[in-house]
Amino acid sequence: MEQQSMLLHLVAGGCGGTAGAILTCPLEVVKTRLQSSQLALRPLCLSEVQLPGMSVRMINPTPPSPGVLKLLRAILEKEGLRSLFRGLGPNLAGVAPSRAIYFAAYSGIKERLNAILVPESKKVHILAAAFAGMSSATLTNPIWLVKTRMQLEARAKREMASNALQCAMHVYRTEGLRGFYRGVTASYAGVSETIIHFVMYEALKQELRNSHHSHSPPLTHSPNNYDFFGLMGAAAVSKTCATCIAYPHEVIRTRLREEGSRYRSFIQTLQLVVHEEGPSALYRGLLAHLIRQIPNAAIMMATYEVIVHLASSTL
Repeated sequence: MEQQSMLLHLVAGGCGGTAGAILTCPLEVVKTRLQSSQLALRPLCLSEVQLPGMSVRMINPTPPSPGVLKLLRAILEKEGLRSLFRGLGPNLAGVAPSRAIYFAAYSGIKERLNAILVPESKKVHILAAAFAGMSSATLTNPIWLVKTRMQLEARAKREMASNALQCAMHVYRTEGLRGFYRGVTASYAGVSETIIHFVMYEALKQELRNSHHSHSPPLTHSPNNYDFFGLMGAAAVSKTCATCIAYPHEVIRTRLREEGSRYRSFIQTLQLVVHEEGPSALYRGLLAHLIRQIPNAAIMMATYEVIVHLASSTL
């Protein structure tokens, strides 16, 4: 019975994640396009002009990047509806294995760390999360690279775009096996987002517990709507803060994964983007990313709850 219940939750979680990925894919494509250098209109630096008593460098200022809705409309008009779902195949193919690898690595390393450190301490959880994140990023990076390349491929409405297999073969022919691991260093840096999220979430959750216990009768232990919505709020706040703090790694990762790009390493890309486009370029696509997260979580949770409810009532 326990195994049946576990399988039900795994299937429901997988279906929820799949539904969320499909319905929010257009925002994922927009976010990736905004992050890329293809859309970044860099400032044009001309040679210095010598004037009496001064040296002047002429700079053509960078025009502002298009907004989420403007880019969404442009993709629809020029490339058609199908382009808003570019990279969906690799995205769906990568969700299940990345989660499986993450949780397997997390539980395995946590068990080992509990034997040598204070069991179930914050240190154990943070180290386990970091190890799991790096393991998952390393093993699934080829899938995410193909997804990014497909999302960056702009084609007119009548032109045939390459599929995931064709894209992967092109990467192998032109860049070899190493090409599939472009941007993996940025993914390692992105593990910091998980750690920040975890630390903030645990702190907020503890505050909620303390507040709830101080305002409720001592004999009341059953969870209620207050607990549910409180934890959802804590998760949303901590995830939003963690995303905003660690977001630059996403832009750097997209730049590193671009085909034939001049971006070579994490630090070099960071310096180049800031030098040519300014610090604000490290947050390109953040709005689309945050907008995508909210409906994605809602769709995933709604699908998950519906499947669990329907399956539980029939079993």
